[in-house]
Amino acid sequence: MKTLLKNGTLIDYKTNIFAKKDILIEDDKIKKIGENLSEEVDKIVDCTNFYIIPGMIDMHCHLREPGFEHKETIETGSKSAVCGGFTTICPMPNTKPTPDSAIVLQKIIEEAKRVNLCNILPYASVSKGEKGEELVEMETLKKAGAIAFSDDGMPVVNSKMMREAILEADKLGTFVASHCEEKSVAQGAIHVGEVAKQLGVNGVLPEAEEIMAAREIVIAETNKVRAHICHISTKTTKDMVRDAKKRGVKISCETCPHYFTFTVDEVLKAGVNAKMNPPLREEKDKKAIIEGLKEGTIDAIITDHAPHAEEEKNKGLKEAPNGIIGFETALPAEIMNLVDTGDLTYLELIKLTSYQPAQLLKIDRGTIEEGKVADITIFDPNETYIYTKEMIVSKAKNSPFIGKQLKGRVQYTIVGGRIVYQKKGIK
Repeated sequence: MKTLLKNGTLIDYKTNIFAKKDILIEDDKIKKIGENLSEEVDKIVDCTNFYIIPGMIDMHCHLREPGFEHKETIETGSKSAVCGGFTTICPMPNTKPTPDSAIVLQKIIEEAKRVNLCNILPYASVSKGEKGEELVEMETLKKAGAIAFSDDGMPVVNSKMMREAILEADKLGTFVASHCEEKSVAQGAIHVGEVAKQLGVNGVLPEAEEIMAAREIVIAETNKVRAHICHISTKTTKDMVRDAKKRGVKISCETCPHYFTFTVDEVLKAGVNAKMNPPLREEKDKKAIIEGLKEGTIDAIITDHAPHAEEEKNKGLKEAPNGIIGFETALPAEIMNLVDTGDLTYLELIKLTSYQPAQLLKIDRGTIEEGKVADITIFDPNETYIYTKEMIVSKAKNSPFIGKQLKGRVQYTIVGGRIVYQKKGIK
């Protein structure tokens, strides 16, 4: 099978290309990149006015299967992911049962292969059942296909256990992704402050994230091992990671589009669809997250795609579960709030959405070069549209972007040389 992408603008961070190019794909590989390519092929894709970038990688999302298929499944989540331009996604292990054994992990991997839309590289849990009481058999799970380890959704409270887990993962050539939440100061529905008072709910202190982030930095620095902090949201966390990196600590971190798009004020407009964990913060935190992306403190942008059934989200601000969906709105949010504002160039954005996630995960992706696997995202950077509930591909509809005008829309998603999504619908 030969496919020719014609007249698009190729943007690739690794090779520092931002130029009009044609790309020839043969089977699953990129065969040739050049100008005015002319070859007998099975399919020509006209990419005039479109940008062509390395397939986006989401190293932190939730697919809910097994156990919570009423929220999302591996299949519905994959459809949503490719609609948003993601070619590789890494689901977190807060499922039921938890992937704390090779048997459960392999069932997830087998279902992902059956669905066969995007690359799915699952995390295994750090502790059995995510209970924080007993470490999993990390080496066995790594061999069974775990990309890394996390108890995301729950913090690993026991510091001795977390230290052992970080050291063991580092020895295995992978990492622990830490959900930083000190539960004793995390009780609340949204960020602490005026909005919480106005709505009559308890507020979550920023220290809930920062205390545990400091712990992971200490463990990484003292033992000279790698650790990774999930979904950072506060200025203090960003500053701690920045300062640790300056000292040579092997710490990495990620953030989500909602933390550089919204503040806690969005709860007044979107209600439960603006409730997540960590919560939306203040303007100073939002600015700090953008600064962290600009200065290189933050290594990757992830979605933390967290689907919930409508009846669950409709319980009200106090009782509703945390989380929003994010696959389908990530790229527009990045374009509008980072590129259009002049904070990042497209090359810098791709570093955060494709290249560096691949480096962190140690997978041979994140670049468009001859001989590499053809995982490619093609989008129109200028298409504007109102994001409606009816447009959503995910099984869940919990998004604060509903009703908002977005800019930038995925036209094609190519995984292993196959067009798995085009704007008209899933292939």
